[in-house]
Amino acid sequence: MALASSEASNPHWTRRATAKDLAHIPGENGPPIVGTTLRLLRDPPGYSAHMIKQYGKIFRTNAFGNPQVSLMGAEANELMLFDRDKLFSSEQGWGPLLNLLFPRGLMLLDFDHHRLDRKALGIAFKPEPMHAYTLEMNAAIASALCRWRGDMTFYPAIKQLTLDIAAESFLGIPLGPEADAINKAFVDMVQASVGVVRAPVPFTKMGRGVAGRNYLIGYFGPQIEERRRNENRQDMFSQFCRARREDGEYMTDGELIDHINFLMMAAHDTITSSVTSMVWFLAKHPEWQEKLRTECLAIAPAGSVIGHDDLAKFELTEYAFKEALRLIPPVPSIPRRALRAFDFMGHHIPAGTSVSISPAYVHAMEEYWENPKSFDPMRFTPDKVKARHKYAWVPFGGGAHMCLGLHFAYMQTKIFMHHLLTTTRVEIAGGYKPEWQAWPIPKPKDGLKVTLTALSA
Repeated sequence: MALASSEASNPHWTRRATAKDLAHIPGENGPPIVGTTLRLLRDPPGYSAHMIKQYGKIFRTNAFGNPQVSLMGAEANELMLFDRDKLFSSEQGWGPLLNLLFPRGLMLLDFDHHRLDRKALGIAFKPEPMHAYTLEMNAAIASALCRWRGDMTFYPAIKQLTLDIAAESFLGIPLGPEADAINKAFVDMVQASVGVVRAPVPFTKMGRGVAGRNYLIGYFGPQIEERRRNENRQDMFSQFCRARREDGEYMTDGELIDHINFLMMAAHDTITSSVTSMVWFLAKHPEWQEKLRTECLAIAPAGSVIGHDDLAKFELTEYAFKEALRLIPPVPSIPRRALRAFDFMGHHIPAGTSVSISPAYVHAMEEYWENPKSFDPMRFTPDKVKARHKYAWVPFGGGAHMCLGLHFAYMQTKIFMHHLLTTTRVEIAGGYKPEWQAWPIPKPKDGLKVTLTALSA
């Protein structure tokens, strides 16, 4: 489980704090080699609750071969995500988990490098291309939902749909025979992020993840030059290929491939998780499903194309989506590394400390949320949002690293919900309660068994 190769290949990284450096912080080391990894993976919320009860909101663990400190609470979220003093490195936080998979993805960049690449990539999320994506989404979603009837397993179906939408919007092409191989590559890369063995050993999660990355390099690489030359192509990848930094230079081929790999993964894996959890809660709470259906029909009849200008009208739908993200955030934990020593809540955190916050835990803390386990979209009315700590809800991160595609996620979810809820009723069997895999991106272990019944005109 050693991560020494990550450190050795990145000599600019701050020396990682050792267990001895962190001995003054209360916590647990766990057994040799595996440390606290298995306990964390088995039940992340339960383990966090145990640690907070034992040691308070700041505690030490030893997961994935890495001694680290967890900072819990909205104040900790603000400290790390807003990062007004530039204390934290995202590259060195995510790097030990992802640098063999997405080494130059936007989430793994810091400060000026991150700012310049984010600005260059942001051209694909401006109003004009976003208007174009809505038309593609409407067509893909309406076509898929015509085939979704009766008893079905929701998660794999929505995963295929979001991959198809990502391919149309990001790549500008429908996926052909390579679709299954691309999907497998992304699945393997995501699963590798929480593999116990951190080297790309054959037949391990990391080995399969690195093989997936190599497949995508071979798929995307040969397309870059043609997309730079062809000004008529307006998909995201083509715009990224033509984007220039402030110095007038293109991003390198390697940087482009890592960016598109990361954004494609985020655009379909995290949205798949979020839409699945929202459908689960709406099936479990049919009264809310009916409220959203009424709102959707008031905006446009069933089968209608939802335009970009219609999206702001989906008020209750947005509240319900936010509540689903609160209860099951697609990124349960966010790591960083401290570049300098700092003090927080009475604890001295040395330079080089691997630190993390937990959106999943903070989203369920009673000091911010009344009856936190209940599904209540009205928590997100403007007055309640204003009265709550700004960093009590952080499913998209925050600060400079706020998710670049969050508006794409809202757009896709609203369009999907309109087409779904105005044409079908979503139901589950009485007493059904799927078990959820918490890491690395939440999903129902059985795929979520639902029944879709067509609504009469």
